[in-house]
Amino acid sequence: MASSLARLGAALPRARPRAASSVLTPGRWDAAALGASRRAALNVGRCQVHSDVKVAPTSDLKDGDNSSKNWRIKMLYDGDCPLCMREVNMLRERNKSYGAIKFVDISSEDYSPNDNQGLDYETAMGRIHAILSDGTIVTDVEAFRRLYEEVGLGWVYAVTKYEPVATMANAVYGVWAKYRMQITGRPPLEEIMASRKAAGECKDDKVCKM
Repeated sequence: MASSLARLGAALPRARPRAASSVLTPGRWDAAALGASRRAALNVGRCQVHSDVKVAPTSDLKDGDNSSKNWRIKMLYDGDCPLCMREVNMLRERNKSYGAIKFVDISSEDYSPNDNQGLDYETAMGRIHAILSDGTIVTDVEAFRRLYEEVGLGWVYAVTKYEPVATMANAVYGVWAKYRMQITGRPPLEEIMASRKAAGECKDDKVCKM
């Protein structure tokens, strides 16, 4: 009988053990929920810290706050020249990260030749002028090269350091400087000078106080 029962029991399918329940007891559930909430709060805090941090861009620097105090080169430009201002604005934007250029508008009423190595309005209007911090005056393509070097763009004019490129570049610029008033649709310099003199902005025939 015992052996028969044993054989019968062996023939019967065995019941599979029940898997452990995934349902937590109240105590364990509270602990797990508390841990999850703490981790979520920590993650939110981390995200909040990163989202609240704001880095001020270098473009927030203003020319007056930086370049006027620590400038290495001064650029004299014609603020009434539309084509000239495209390049000036580009250099001014670059200069916000360098603070090396001081921009001086020769068409401004505040322009003073005495503050700019004696360069009067008529002379400065004839061609591009730049003044180094030691008082040295540079003109033409060299002025552009020096200015571009100060804002990390020296490669643009690097080739103009060497002959015959230097001579050719200055010749091309000379043509532009001679005819830029006509090219930009402005009256001749003589008429502008006469108009400024009539308006009482000139001390004499050559030196103008802007």
